[in-house]
Order: sequence, then structure tokens, then C-alpha cells
Amino acid sequence: MFKVKKALVVYGYLILFFVITFLFQVAGSNESLDKSTYNPSLHRTLEHPTSNFDTLVHLLKGNIGTGILAMPDAFKNAGLYVGLFGTLIMGAICTHCMHMLVKCSHELCRRLQQPSLSFSEVAFCSFETGPSGLKRYSHIARRMITTFLFITQIGFCCVYFVFVAFNIKEVVDHYFPHNFINVKVYLTLILLPMIPLNLVRNLKYLTPVSLAAAALTVLGLAFSFFYILQDLPDTDTVKPVASWAQLPLYFGTAIYAFEGIGVILPLENNMKRPEDFGGSTGVLNTGMTIVACLYTTVGFFGYLKYGENVKGSITLNLPPDQFISQMVRIAMAVAIFLSYTLQFYVPVNIVEPFVRNQCEDQRTKDLASTALRIVLVVFTFLLAVCIPNLGPIISLVGAVSSSALALIAPPIIDIITFYPVGLGKYNWILWKDIAILLFGLCGFFFGTYASLDQILNPGIN
Repeated sequence: MFKVKKALVVYGYLILFFVITFLFQVAGSNESLDKSTYNPSLHRTLEHPTSNFDTLVHLLKGNIGTGILAMPDAFKNAGLYVGLFGTLIMGAICTHCMHMLVKCSHELCRRLQQPSLSFSEVAFCSFETGPSGLKRYSHIARRMITTFLFITQIGFCCVYFVFVAFNIKEVVDHYFPHNFINVKVYLTLILLPMIPLNLVRNLKYLTPVSLAAAALTVLGLAFSFFYILQDLPDTDTVKPVASWAQLPLYFGTAIYAFEGIGVILPLENNMKRPEDFGGSTGVLNTGMTIVACLYTTVGFFGYLKYGENVKGSITLNLPPDQFISQMVRIAMAVAIFLSYTLQFYVPVNIVEPFVRNQCEDQRTKDLASTALRIVLVVFTFLLAVCIPNLGPIISLVGAVSSSALALIAPPIIDIITFYPVGLGKYNWILWKDIAILLFGLCGFFFGTYASLDQILNPGIN
């Protein structure tokens, strides 16, 4: 009987999520200010355009990382049923914000006769073409988006360091229980190969690394499910609803997991058929439905299986005395280690042009780029050493930067972009955007406070 209930839950929330995203997408349409026939996608010159399937794969890879392994810990801070429906609602809101960003990008491209725009450029152009009083803030808007993108990616890299170190430590401690090696030693050992690996400057050479990481992630998740779904207890063994004090931590972890908005415009801009990206059954809704279902499934059954003993990563809860579970830890640790290079590529690309412009000859520029990469890797290592606690780090990164990018920036950009056109009957689009904005701001402040409190006072919490 319980297996039937599990199946009904899985299928039920899949349908619920699809319906919510469909309604959000239909309701979110605006009139365009520009009535010209300019089509941005027809003016894009792409050397290697991606198919719908390629884009879907990249979308899934951009959204599925260490966040999925932390979802059981998120459910612990929310309660079983609050986590179940809260994650679905969070996924629907984040997906709607992604649609808003793409819609604003298309509108601004038409107005400015531009083939494509990046996230920071959309923020800049919305202020430039919006109400005249906001034009002076356009450069600030661009810098803020760039800054939060940088913070997010640096935070991801820090989390990756901690994740790899803890999983390796678990394996070593099992086979050598009296070694007394501190996790900071493992962080230092990881740093040594991490530096040369991140000196690779061409993304083309990172493709095999990315494929290997994806394969190991799929393998690790499959075996994790094998352990999670064995001998599940009844649902009354865990809390249906957690305390109010824990909810901000849930928000931070959940929004960290769903924060893939930074890859949305690059993916849409590089599609062979960008018109297939949006829509109720487009690439974006399809991919985010899969992501939301995976996150909710791992969170729901992971918390149900391990209850209040669940750790910051579900791999740390796997039985230590079984060879397969040790292989899962190693596979996921290697996968995340290899994925670090791809996450690291974004902050380097943000800072590197500024550093290179300060140099005169090519040799000095190359040396400066190398030094920058080493400094940034060491910086993420030092952050990981200072805060070697996976759960609060994930919540903090999610609350600070992920909420700013995924929930705060899109509604602001949407309001400013379509203000000259009108925001629906009775300004309902304005009120909808304000509601999302307030939700993001509450998560930002309360989530940041709760995460910092848990980091600074781990014994009390």
C-alpha cells in the first residue's frame, strides 16, 4: 500500500508542477512596445548552434549539481509535506522568473535591434529604455548582476571543495578509523591538483571533463536511489512541518538548488530554433519539470529514509560498511571535483578582461591570467577551510546570491521593461511581480541571517 502511495505522490506532483508552470507561462505574456518585424533570432550568427535536445541536456546539467544531494537536508528544515509542496512552488516561481527574463530579453532586443543580450545586458538595457528617472542607475544594475553572478559561482566552487573533502574523508575514515586526519588536510590535498586543472583556458578541452562528470553524477544518483528506497519507514516517523526558525534554512538550500537562471539566456541565445525554448511544452518547462521532480523525489525520500539524522549531502548518509556505497561517494566526489572547472570558468571570465586590460604586452597578460586563476582557486579553498560545514554554506550562497538572481532581479527587470506598455488590467502583472520580489527579499534577509547564525554558532544550533 505504501508503494502505491509513493507512486501517487510522484505522479501527482509532476502533474501539479506542469500545470502551475503552464498557468504561469500563459498568464505572464505582455504586449510588445516594438511593433516592428525585427526578429532577434534571425540576426544571430552562430558557429555551432545547439539543437533542442542539446539545449535540454545543458539545461539539466546547469541545474543539477550538489544542490540535489542537499535536498533531504532542506526537507529536514521544512518538514516532509512543507518541503514537498514548497519545493514544487519554488520550482514553479523560479521557472516563471526564467520565462520573464527571456521575455524581457526578446523585447529589449527588438527595441534596440540587437540579436541577443546577456543577463547583465538585459538589466542594463531595461534601465536605459525604461522610465527616464531610472536611466542613471543602468550601470549600477549591470554591475550588481555581474557581482551576484560572481558571488554565486565562487560560492558554488567553495561548496564543491567542501563536498569533495567530506566524501573522501568518509571513505578514508571507514577503512582507517583511527587516522585522526582533519577535513582541512583533505581540502589542502584537493587544492594541489585543482590548481593545474583550472589553468586550462579553452572550454573545448574541458568537454571530456564535463562528459565524465555527467556520467559519474548519473551513476552516483542511481546507486543513491538504490539505498534510499530500501526499507522506507512510514511517513509518521518524520516531521510533517518544521519550526518557523528552520524555514529560512530550507529556503536557502532550495533556492540554491534551483538557481540555474544564469545559464538560461546563453542557452536560448545559442539555439538553432530559439522559438522552441519557451511555451508551455518548450525546452525550459520540460527541463525544469524534470529538475523539480528529481529534487523533490530526492528530498522527500531522502528525508523519509534518514529523518533528523540526514546530513548536508545524502551521500554522507549511505552505509559506510558497504563497498557500493563507498564507490558512490568516490564517484560523486570525482564528478564534483571535475565539475569545479566549469563553475570556475564563469568568475574567471568576469574578472579576467579587467586584469588583462591593465597589462601591456601579451606575455604579461598571460602571466596575469595565470596568476588570477591561481588566486581565485586558493580564495575558494580558504573560504572552504574557514567554513567547513556543507549545509549552512549551501543555504548562505542560496539566500544571498541565488535569491537575488533568481527571484529579485527578474521581477524588477520585468516591471521596468514593460512599464511603458502597461502591466495588465488593474496592474495585476505589477502586483504579481511585487509579490515575487517580496518573497525573494524575505528569503534573502531571513535566509542570510539563519545561515550566518548556524555558521557562527554551530554548537548552539
